[in-house]
Amino acid sequence: MRNRILTLAVTLLAIAGTCFAQQYQSFGVAFYNLENLFDTIPNNPLGRDLEYTPRGQKQWGTKQYRNKLANLAQTIAAMTTQTTPIGPAVIGVSEIENKTVLDDLVKEPAIKKWMLQVVHHDSPDKRGVDVGLLYNPRLFKFIDVTNHRLVIPREGFENFRTRDQMCVTGILGGDTVSIIVNHWPSRLGGQEQSSHLREAAAALSKHIADSLWAIRPNQGVIIMGDLNDDPQDKSCANVLGAKKKAADVEPHGFYNPWWKMLDDGIGTLAYKGSWNLFDQIIVSGTLLKPHVPAGGVYYWKCQVNSFEFLKDTEGNRAGYPRRTYAGGIWLNGYSDHFPTEIFLLKEVNN
Repeated sequence: MRNRILTLAVTLLAIAGTCFAQQYQSFGVAFYNLENLFDTIPNNPLGRDLEYTPRGQKQWGTKQYRNKLANLAQTIAAMTTQTTPIGPAVIGVSEIENKTVLDDLVKEPAIKKWMLQVVHHDSPDKRGVDVGLLYNPRLFKFIDVTNHRLVIPREGFENFRTRDQMCVTGILGGDTVSIIVNHWPSRLGGQEQSSHLREAAAALSKHIADSLWAIRPNQGVIIMGDLNDDPQDKSCANVLGAKKKAADVEPHGFYNPWWKMLDDGIGTLAYKGSWNLFDQIIVSGTLLKPHVPAGGVYYWKCQVNSFEFLKDTEGNRAGYPRRTYAGGIWLNGYSDHFPTEIFLLKEVNN
């Protein structure tokens, strides 16, 4: 009897999945901080990548690099669901040294079959790390990319350099969507003392979105990245104006679905028992159901991809993301951040 009940339950789940697939098409849009994905070659003219070389402090050699690539590819390969069987349509990434490391990553056996394409731009960041984007050409049709420099109009910050913001525009589910990939300035020197830098970054993202809407008022805009702030912080909540409730969002406003998730104790990185949710994917009101015309792509749900294999299992970091190094010791980990993902839906005519 028990086996019959189990069989019936599995059958019903399969039928439900089939019905969903017949009525909707689902698209995953993910973000992942790859935590210092450097190659092993000292190629930074200022020597800022020497730490990640065989003779550097971390003794970063071929073994470490290849294992890191395999681990990250394993993570991306795990980003499949019943409604997204070939993984996310788009994956924004940060903390990458150059285009070469992304070209190597997409060739890893775990994800090679997806034939992911790479979008990359060299930023002026003093650490030598950039943002980038991977996309599946079967799900996302690339149109163009623009890169935007963050300038801090404040005395003493004339030579400030950080990651450029990358805006990638393409066709997703038949609709034009622009994805602004970010890695906002860190909290170095203290959260409050450095807040003005992230506020300036938020203002730049908003300016990019407004510029897009000046050309295509109804298009979707997604702002994603390691923002180094939580959803309730000033940069996100005030400057960008990303709301906690979707019902409060106007077409040219933003909805931050991660706010409630952090309220529930779910985060993407942790320190001394406290969770933060810096890795956000924020959607415009033009991607929310009330403002989307019939047949358009719209926001469905979000999740932190905190797969069990990504977690530390011992000590005071049990349950935290298993990073590459800790205390100068190579852990053969993944990243100090969990990846995040949102899902967009498009109604399909039968």
